[in-house]
Amino acid sequence: MSTILQIIPSLGAGGAEQACVDVASGLVAAGHHAIVVSNGGPRVAEILQAGGEHVQISAHSKNPAIMLQNALWLAKFIRAQKVSVVHARSRAPAWSAWLACKMTGCPFVTTNHAAYKFSNGIKKFYNSVMVRADRIIAISDFIDKHIQENYGIAADHIRTVPRGIDLYKFALDQVTDERRNALRQAWNVKEGAALILVPSRLSPIKGQTVLVEAMALLSQNLSNVIAVILGHDQGRVGYRQQLTDLIKARDLQDRVKLVEHCDDMPAAYSLASLVVAPSLVPEGFGRVPVEAMVMGVPIIATELGGFTETISPGATGWLVPPNDPQALALSIVKVFGQTEEERNLIIKTAMQHARALYDKNKMVADTLLVYDELVRPR
Repeated sequence: MSTILQIIPSLGAGGAEQACVDVASGLVAAGHHAIVVSNGGPRVAEILQAGGEHVQISAHSKNPAIMLQNALWLAKFIRAQKVSVVHARSRAPAWSAWLACKMTGCPFVTTNHAAYKFSNGIKKFYNSVMVRADRIIAISDFIDKHIQENYGIAADHIRTVPRGIDLYKFALDQVTDERRNALRQAWNVKEGAALILVPSRLSPIKGQTVLVEAMALLSQNLSNVIAVILGHDQGRVGYRQQLTDLIKARDLQDRVKLVEHCDDMPAAYSLASLVVAPSLVPEGFGRVPVEAMVMGVPIIATELGGFTETISPGATGWLVPPNDPQALALSIVKVFGQTEEERNLIIKTAMQHARALYDKNKMVADTLLVYDELVRPR
């Protein structure tokens, strides 16, 4: 049995947090000791329920003094718990973990969940901790390429492990009419309306304004199409107001809805006729297209980053240029103009593609293989 310690700033919503929970659960199921170190959050309960252990420290802090204090605590903890591998999923805690592993000789793994930006040498140095590991996990080929090109890391030092979806949770046949109807009523969506779902946190980089402008361009024969922009503003109240004002300015109050939160994403997808991911910047992976595909919903996304790997244009979905409302509107018209046979073919192809490549269990198994590379020689 190995003891694997994952460290992450906190355990709230997000892809890195989901992967952390999934891997902890997979470790316990495989007979290992799973420890997660974070500043806490609502998903701690999932770690404990899976049989893992959680330790709360200020892992989210970017204060150098606290980061050093965390490193000293981690080194002591690693020795006491006989930790086999430390796995960091974010930059601030990664610096503490890297120092602790240097002090203890414990193998160090990082997962790069994004193509971390830098505009100067200081920021690049700060980011570089994510490529200082014994093994570097990239969540897509796009991230793999970014690491090699910007940090000169050899390909054999990187393991590409795409993110995985819970195929039991995200399954169309698991969603009942009661769950769908509850959402329809909560969102005040009339029966028979065609729903475009845009799920992501409210942020300018997520491109929600592009979707609003595209809705304004749609012809009157698509007047039964409404859009639900689903996501929390995470404190960006100014951007939420900007969206509200834009919807009003385009006279779309009855056709574009802002919904803050949804606890039942499978039901949300099953209610949709189309999912749109209009991001303005490259996503490291992007769960939304894959979740849509496994739920049998057509997907349109921007031709950036990880989206270009998960979506095969015309076969499993559609890609459009970023920040181009007209191209997005034309693509939406094309999707709703498909015959039932054309629609069913692309849905079937997309479901098979996503289920084969992006299963949560495969992601966990591949991550455990990375740990094995470092544990066995020791």
